[in-house]
Amino acid sequence: MLRTDEILSTIEMLHAEHLDVRAVTLALNLEDCAAPSVDLVCRKIHNKILSRASRLVEVCQRVGCKYGIPVVNKRLAISPVSTILAGHGHAAAVQVARTLDAAAAACGVDFVGGFTALVHKGISSADSVVMNSLPDVLSQTRQVCASVNVASRKAGINMDAIRQMGQIVLDIARATADKRGFGCAKLVIFANIPEDNPFMAGAYMGAGEPEATVNIGVSGPGVVGSALKRRIAREKNLTLGDLAEEIKITSFRVTRVGELIGREVAAELGVAFGIVDLSLAPTPTVGDSVGDILKTLGIEKIGAPGSTAAVAMLNDAVKKGGLFASSSVGGLSGAFIPVSEDAALADAVRNGHLVLEKLEAMTAVCSVGLDMIAIPGDTPAETIAAIIADEMAIGVINDKTTAVRLIPVPGAKAGDFVDFGGLFGSTPVMEVRNAGASAPFVRFGGRIPAPLQSLGN
Repeated sequence: MLRTDEILSTIEMLHAEHLDVRAVTLALNLEDCAAPSVDLVCRKIHNKILSRASRLVEVCQRVGCKYGIPVVNKRLAISPVSTILAGHGHAAAVQVARTLDAAAAACGVDFVGGFTALVHKGISSADSVVMNSLPDVLSQTRQVCASVNVASRKAGINMDAIRQMGQIVLDIARATADKRGFGCAKLVIFANIPEDNPFMAGAYMGAGEPEATVNIGVSGPGVVGSALKRRIAREKNLTLGDLAEEIKITSFRVTRVGELIGREVAAELGVAFGIVDLSLAPTPTVGDSVGDILKTLGIEKIGAPGSTAAVAMLNDAVKKGGLFASSSVGGLSGAFIPVSEDAALADAVRNGHLVLEKLEAMTAVCSVGLDMIAIPGDTPAETIAAIIADEMAIGVINDKTTAVRLIPVPGAKAGDFVDFGGLFGSTPVMEVRNAGASAPFVRFGGRIPAPLQSLGN
């Protein structure tokens, strides 16, 4: 059982570090909205979302005020839209996306995720409609987010889907060229996509979930960073084991706060409580940075030798602390390294300390993958596909979730600076070395077979 006095004590201790609940995501199953007419589909979607989610923002604000912990983002996630688009075409997909956008705006939520295709073993006709509609969907809506799962431990890596997504990413960037390719920031390409992730742009409601559920994304890089700095200032002769223990203790406290908020929101909405995702998700705000934590751990230049080991230690300690605090941990749960959303990481790119290849190595031990990375707009589609394939391989072989959120900035070259605004932050455009050199590999297509670990039943 959660003890309120324990949690309130934690809140008092951590308030100075601006602890918040990063996201409350209400997940809804929309499979019963399928219909032969797209107009009827859209009407059912709109009515169901408003009937279930119209009070979400109000409840989050009230519960947050009660405990003095702000809920920064209120979001929706739906079951994969491909299930209700079966039998419909491109125009229907765009109409459904606009309906989701309007419903999200009517409820006052920040984003709605679940414009999703699951194609790790093959592409159905409905999945194809979803994928091919993404340039129009993400350029014509504000709050709709999309995800495509192209690989899994059990199925291997669908290179046909990856090759197609390489071109689609470029098409989305060109369709949103007036916003520096920002549409790509609303698309995540996954291996081993989690079915209960509250974070955008990859949130969706997986099979086997309840009709409606509340999932919580706690965060707090600033809280963890401050705790480490206090410990280092207070004690001498500390080891990395001591610092890992401090991260565990702090993650425990943050997770307890998140679960309290989540359970109260779920109870007030009359839906099931799902999971707490205890990922450290940075923001562009100075001091709210995973990169700053790495510096506190002794990596003076992020990207230098030791950076991967430091991320591994951080990720492991966060998971251990959170697991002890809650029996409902899920989603991604670890440490995010989204370049544009983390001021310290963006500075490391600007200074030439952090390059794409080192980031890829760090993703082998972090929570997700290559996230919010701006690349030159003339990067070939096959090269984008090859980058995706590399990241998917890390996920499949290591049986972890990995993801790619690349933004080919139209007209930009390596070293240019791009600002996406708000929580999406700003970053230099990263160099992509040896562009085009992987095209023959990508063109083979087919499916890279599942690894030996897939036979682990």
